[in-house]
Amino acid sequence: MSMSPILYCNEVATDVVSSNADICDHDFHATLDFLSDYESSIISVFDSEMDQMLELESIHRLRGNPGIVSARKDAVNWMLKVHAYYQFRPETAYLSVNYLDRFLSSHTLPKGKGWPLQLLSVACLALAAKMEETSVPLLLDLQVKEPRFLFKPKTVQRMELLVMANLKWRLHRTTPFDFVHYFIAKLSCLGSPLNDCSHVLSHASDLIISTCQMIDFLDYPPSSIAAAAVLCATDQYVDDQELGFFHKRELVKNCYNLMKQTKCLFAHVKQQKLQPLPPSTVGVPDAAIGRSYNIHKIGLTRT
Repeated sequence: MSMSPILYCNEVATDVVSSNADICDHDFHATLDFLSDYESSIISVFDSEMDQMLELESIHRLRGNPGIVSARKDAVNWMLKVHAYYQFRPETAYLSVNYLDRFLSSHTLPKGKGWPLQLLSVACLALAAKMEETSVPLLLDLQVKEPRFLFKPKTVQRMELLVMANLKWRLHRTTPFDFVHYFIAKLSCLGSPLNDCSHVLSHASDLIISTCQMIDFLDYPPSSIAAAAVLCATDQYVDDQELGFFHKRELVKNCYNLMKQTKCLFAHVKQQKLQPLPPSTVGVPDAAIGRSYNIHKIGLTRT
């Protein structure tokens, strides 16, 4: 059964901030007017990002549970492997982890059972792909890269509905990728000429995706993550005086230092696209996908 291209959320295309603005083919020093116009249009995005962050209490609760931290790391690692396998857009990776964290912040998964988190990971990745990709793999084909469990499409779809209901159908979120082009242009206009914008964009995108693996980056808004990634990608020193007005200095500085300390450079490596595995139901836990399966039996308890 193929995934429907129709989104379950009620957003329309005009509500989504485009991340495809191509500024790399221009001489940045001749595009001050462009930057000014872009800056005025992105103000609303800056204003909305803080409202979309997890509450500090939720972040502390997640970080204070070693079991959740470890299980989250494994889940994110698997999601990023599938992301690289299918060569999805960078936004897809970030959104899928965002959905995962928001769900975990309000639910407690059963202890000692690995399949609920695996099912949640598949559902979050599938939802993110439907938000960002023009071509989405079948739900069975999405479950590649040695998942611990394999779920029937109907089971994943039921989990998708549960996730969307929990997220209050708010699937469009502000991500660091909404700011990357802006900060690359701003950095150039501050006197740091960039010879290869496409390389900077690719490097910064890899850094941003790498931050998904570290729960500590939940402390930082998307714009600060984007700014720090651009500075890291261009080997800029965050304390340079000429960068004093680059963005929120302290937040960017702390995020920048965390990126350096955790060596995010190695975490996300683009892999060659391989042929997807043929659909199969072998290895699916009967308790999870039996014909009498009910969404309320999934074993999740609201906290």
